[in-house]
Amino acid sequence: MTRKIQILAIMAIVALIFFGCSSKQYFEPEKSFSASAATKSASFNIVSATRDGATLTHDRYIDNYGIGSVSLGEGYSFVNSDANYILASNQEGNLRVIDRASGEAILLVALHTPIVSAAVHGNTIVYLLQNNVFGVYEIKGNKKIAEHRSDYAYAVDSRIANPIFVDGLIVVPTLDGKILISSMQDPNMTKVMYISSERGFNNLIFLDRIGDTLVAATPSRLVSLGNSGPSSFDAGISDVSVDDNSAYIFEKNGEITHVDASLNSIAHIKFKFAKYVAGKVFGDKVYALDYKGSLIVLDKALTTYKIYDVGSVDSPVFMSDGKLYKDGKVIDLSLLGL
Repeated sequence: MTRKIQILAIMAIVALIFFGCSSKQYFEPEKSFSASAATKSASFNIVSATRDGATLTHDRYIDNYGIGSVSLGEGYSFVNSDANYILASNQEGNLRVIDRASGEAILLVALHTPIVSAAVHGNTIVYLLQNNVFGVYEIKGNKKIAEHRSDYAYAVDSRIANPIFVDGLIVVPTLDGKILISSMQDPNMTKVMYISSERGFNNLIFLDRIGDTLVAATPSRLVSLGNSGPSSFDAGISDVSVDDNSAYIFEKNGEITHVDASLNSIAHIKFKFAKYVAGKVFGDKVYALDYKGSLIVLDKALTTYKIYDVGSVDSPVFMSDGKLYKDGKVIDLSLLGL
């Protein structure tokens, strides 16, 4: 009898594990629409994506200017770009600087450690390495002009924000929950600002500005730093998108929250069980993509929405210039109405 009870107990545990795993809940809209009229096939797939662009098959890339015609070079991945230069890196820690106009690589910087983020502005490149070392490099002088080490981060969220340039300042998001601010004129003088003190997965996944206010996010906290002092918004954060004088926060619990520059809530809406892989504001609409393939299109007041079925997300996605690049397709978001 005791053995029977033991067998039944084991069977009950196995059943609980099996049915518990199989009962995972997904976002399932009551009604969705086809996006086929706005969808075209692409001649490429996305290999990897960053906050500001994506690496495509055949050594090509997409950035905030659209699909690039320049080759990144075999084994190189897109990192960031501006109007003049494209930055690409490989696993050996080499940073390739490509002239956008000519398509030629004008500089190869051997940093010997994989690069996780970088930005370029004028003659200046700012980079962050996998070991949480950040540096400043001069293109025309072909020399390193500053380098600083932050605390090593052992567990990192793959959505890593790139550095930005703000009114003569360099702002670097680190892998351990800080932002480092220095002057472009003297990058060796650095001010440290703490965003979050979580022990793991604490790197910055978003960095931008709303007017004169700096906005930075880790996976668990959004912080704004403005003239009125710091403000914070604690939540599980999937994505953030800035629009004029406000921002939209796409949360891991399916909520979308519209906040002002001080992170005061203006409006919010929740789609139960939605897990966003991308969120963006374009024109007069807000777009949120759930990993099971529901593309939610909302007005900016978050009062009206329409859901399109674009198919499950099987590879990295990127939104740029009013388009969603996904799984070998290009979806023109401007053609998706409410």
